[in-house]
Amino acid sequence: MTSQRKRPLDSGPYRPTVILHGGAGALSRDNLPPALWAQYKASLLKYLTSTRDLLDAGAYALDAATHAVTLFEDDPLFNCGRGAVFTESGSIEMEASLMVTSIDPKGPPQGYVKRAAAVSLVKNTRHPILLAKQVLIASDDDEGLGGTAAMHTHLSGRQLEEWGWNEKGLERKPDHWFWTKKRWEEHRRGLSKSPSPDLYTYEDLLESVNAPQQNGEYKTVFSDIDLDVIGIPSQGTVGAVTLDSWGNLATATSTGGLTNKKAGRIGDTPTVGAGFWAESWDQHAESCFAHASPNSEISVLRQISETVLRNARAATECFDVWQNPLIKTHRPAELPPPYAFVTQQPAIIPRHMSFADQPGLALRRRAVAMSGTGNGDSFLRTNAVRTAASISRFSSNKYSLSHAVTSIAGPGGELQRSARERWGRTGEGQGGIIGIEIDQGLETHGARKTGKIVFDFNCGGLFRAYYQDNEKGQEVPRVGVFRDEY
Repeated sequence: MTSQRKRPLDSGPYRPTVILHGGAGALSRDNLPPALWAQYKASLLKYLTSTRDLLDAGAYALDAATHAVTLFEDDPLFNCGRGAVFTESGSIEMEASLMVTSIDPKGPPQGYVKRAAAVSLVKNTRHPILLAKQVLIASDDDEGLGGTAAMHTHLSGRQLEEWGWNEKGLERKPDHWFWTKKRWEEHRRGLSKSPSPDLYTYEDLLESVNAPQQNGEYKTVFSDIDLDVIGIPSQGTVGAVTLDSWGNLATATSTGGLTNKKAGRIGDTPTVGAGFWAESWDQHAESCFAHASPNSEISVLRQISETVLRNARAATECFDVWQNPLIKTHRPAELPPPYAFVTQQPAIIPRHMSFADQPGLALRRRAVAMSGTGNGDSFLRTNAVRTAASISRFSSNKYSLSHAVTSIAGPGGELQRSARERWGRTGEGQGGIIGIEIDQGLETHGARKTGKIVFDFNCGGLFRAYYQDNEKGQEVPRVGVFRDEY
């Protein structure tokens, strides 16, 4: 795992990479003992390396991100697919979403028409993320000209699932396939009902649908996990953000939602901008100042330009004296007008004109993709993930994505502030965001360009896995949950 990865024979200008998350919440060493953490760590590492292998073999970002999430959806450790939490009424309703973008202005090879797609109220589709993928790419063949229905971004319900089973060949599973004893007992505890034998137990639940038996006993897909461990937060939305060798980005997210949510509730995972986002844009090359280190050539140039501008503004004050009515009549005819570049607002580029239409403007292209996890209602109220992208894109300083993510999901960020006096008393405001940023021309790794992995969180822990260069410049996988090493 510590050896430098080989460059694939057929690849584009970017070095592929991936970051995964498996949920965020009030995690601690008390509710995540070493034995349980070892299982989470093993799953995260396995899914990380599997996804990276696909990318290195030439897979597009969308296919790789989808692949990663399907692995999560089959793992009962995580709150999605097989292992999703129960609603207040004892049912399971899953959600999933995808979004793509590219450093290439023409867009990614798949999903470029809609860019985003989401599904909700999914009950019997084994992989909700694959259903979301079918919704995303449905308009690719006709370039989005196939009618109004072809361009829907968010779909839900039984008819959607039947379309996936009957027309797209997606796998259908019965209700009990998604159930786990751990999630059922979470559901009962949340209703203030202890999982004692005289109440409706997990075995009662299985018997109610004549679930398959093995050796006279009902199967429990969570039997290899310590069922005595309680308190693991259910805010275990999973996600993957991938960068392929051609500069395409994709984000994929899947969840069962919040334990004991109201049936029919729609969370942030299928809501574009709240729980996921991806976009790319052109900006002035000078905006790369915001990404430069304090001692870099770019930073020094910025300091010089700011000094010159301050002095130029001071110089114009010398000319203002001639505006005084007492001496205005003595103003020399040849006196030049005040410098326009310090006394006038710059011209606004019309919406219909692109940066490329402006002569003399040096441009560079940026792209970002993110996936969020945590208290979905807080993500919805703050439109968290899109807001992070907007900080990076529209702020006057053109902040890096890392800075933007921290301002939203980091300690004291917008998510935490949104909870107000309820912070720490409920799960409100808790969450984390992962992402990848690429800035055309800024970063390289040898002859190949690289993306920047970013993440932050404001709660006890964020299950995450990603690649990072070590001191020798070799890529190594990293898996973590707390801010410090477990």
